[in-house]
Amino acid sequence: MSQLQIAIDGPAGSGKSTVAKAVAQLLNITYLDTGAMYRAVTYAAMKANLSFDDETALKTLVDDIQLDISPKSIQLNGEDVTEAIRTPEVTRCVSDVSKVGYVREKMVILQREIALNQPVIMDGRDIGTVVLPQATYKFFLIADPVERAKRRMLELESKGFEASLEVITEEIITRDKIDSEREISPLMRAADAIEIDTTHLSIDDVIRKIISLVKVEK
Repeated sequence: MSQLQIAIDGPAGSGKSTVAKAVAQLLNITYLDTGAMYRAVTYAAMKANLSFDDETALKTLVDDIQLDISPKSIQLNGEDVTEAIRTPEVTRCVSDVSKVGYVREKMVILQREIALNQPVIMDGRDIGTVVLPQATYKFFLIADPVERAKRRMLELESKGFEASLEVITEEIITRDKIDSEREISPLMRAADAIEIDTTHLSIDDVIRKIISLVKVEK
């Protein structure tokens, strides 16, 4: 029997990670936050003072780092970077790093390995189109940019960061543009993905909708 694979894609702030974590718990399957993997690489590049345009240096970095991903923590070369990769500085730069072909190639290999022998739910931007094109279920979450910015602002404020709705909205629109127009694995809805507009839905609404559509064989 093939393993259950659930792909959840969508732009920043659409609720992917929160929903995916909850669905994973309810279905008792493995959750992988692929965005955290790219954030970890970005954090490592920033820490090493690398230029995001220096693909050779980024290639060496990705080849050398050790990433350990679990639902509770992100370990980078033995360092817990769970919170460090969520700063506004990393958020602003992650699209520049994740568009580099070699970085994506290495991360996709890791992601597919994790999905090989266990039921999984992954969220990202190219899960249903590139990472797991044969996923059992595919969902694409969207939301109005201002609503997504409000969510991100509340998240940042809860962690003690100062946040401007106008600035965050501009950053989200810019990130959408970069993610959608990049040459390699652009953000796009898979043809067979179910689109869910979360603008006026609560997280629980979205979770219930996805759970209602997923059939798990016992």
